[in-house]
Amino acid sequence: MPHVISDACIMCGSCEGVCPVSAISAGDTQYQIDPSVCIDCGACAGVCPVGAISQE
Repeated sequence: MPHVISDACIMCGSCEGVCPVSAISAGDTQYQIDPSVCIDCGACAGVCPVGAISQE
């Protein structure tokens, strides 16, 4: 099950750099995870300073 980023995202960018498959990109108001690319490793959730990333 892929991870998702909630509205709590503060656009810090810490998640984008740790994604091993480059599934995360900046959106207009928050970062987004492409569910077709996400391998559900959880690396992004571990570095999010506000806990905005969780399993879908």
